[in-house]
Amino acid sequence: MDPTKPESGESAGVVASLRQLIIEGHYPPGTKLAEIPVAEALGVSRTPVRLAFRTLQQEGLLERSGKRGRIVRAFSDEDVRCAVEVRGVLEGLAARRLVERGVNAALLLRLNECLAEGERVLSDGQLSESHIARWSAMNHSFHESIVHGGGGRVIADAIARNDHLPFASANSIAIDRRSLDRELQKLQFAQLQHRLIVDAIQRKESARVEMLMREHSLVGLRYGAFTGHESAVSRPDVD
Repeated sequence: MDPTKPESGESAGVVASLRQLIIEGHYPPGTKLAEIPVAEALGVSRTPVRLAFRTLQQEGLLERSGKRGRIVRAFSDEDVRCAVEVRGVLEGLAARRLVERGVNAALLLRLNECLAEGERVLSDGQLSESHIARWSAMNHSFHESIVHGGGGRVIADAIARNDHLPFASANSIAIDRRSLDRELQKLQFAQLQHRLIVDAIQRKESARVEMLMREHSLVGLRYGAFTGHESAVSRPDVD
């Protein structure tokens, strides 16, 4: 099996595969993508590719071209770094406000459920399409809970606008299937940071949780420096 291809037609896996292919330059800026050729290249049906196109267009990686086609958007590494840092600042602000305002029991339960799900995903010691999909869903819930719990509509709207920039969204997970052991380490590191964030929230440490959220946003940008495996480009590949 080609390790760059998803094992099934799950939408989250197709989205992650396409992100990785764009990162690596297989689809350089200006490339026109169509559903059928991409589906054939990834070995999946057209439906998850269509859904992936919509997701990546919302994230700012693709632009519409005609009724069904998309074009890979041009962007610089500096654009990516700035967008990720902006998200870190906004999410850090939301987390600090959450602690200052007080965390209700229901929200704290949701965050701890996210931690438990993260542990279950990683407990197998391997990554598959189902693992990636489950991690993506958990990660989305974790970040959304903090943003909406502490920031209200103003911060959530600001983050939503920033999410339209390439790789700015907390859900912009790209998986390199040729190095799944390294990708597993990446998620394990992100899971540890999730635990530290929840610990700071439970201890009512507002300054610490703000710092942790800002640092958490930079995992993808600086991951290679900790592992000795620099990625093909300096764009983020996990949050």
